[in-house]
Amino acid sequence: MVAIIVILEIDPERVDEFLEVITANAEASRNEPGCLRFEVSKQADQDNLFALSEAYVDHDAMIAHTQTPHFAQWREKAATGFVLKRWAVKGPVFSPAK
Repeated sequence: MVAIIVILEIDPERVDEFLEVITANAEASRNEPGCLRFEVSKQADQDNLFALSEAYVDHDAMIAHTQTPHFAQWREKAATGFVLKRWAVKGPVFSPAK
């Protein structure tokens, strides 16, 4: 299993726009055959700080995700500047959930 954890600080004026595109991406991603999880969470005390938690069956499934139309739409919208800061960790899971 391969996981991706992304922390995103979003322009406070564009949170609604971000949520529209990221929730569409998450929903479509969960329908991919190799996607095990795609969750979007908001920091409880900061309205413009979000976490994406993704899991794929393997590296190939993660790469396939990046080739989908919904991922391309996410990249295109994110490139407009609503993401102020981004941190990510990608790689194998050493202790999978039970």
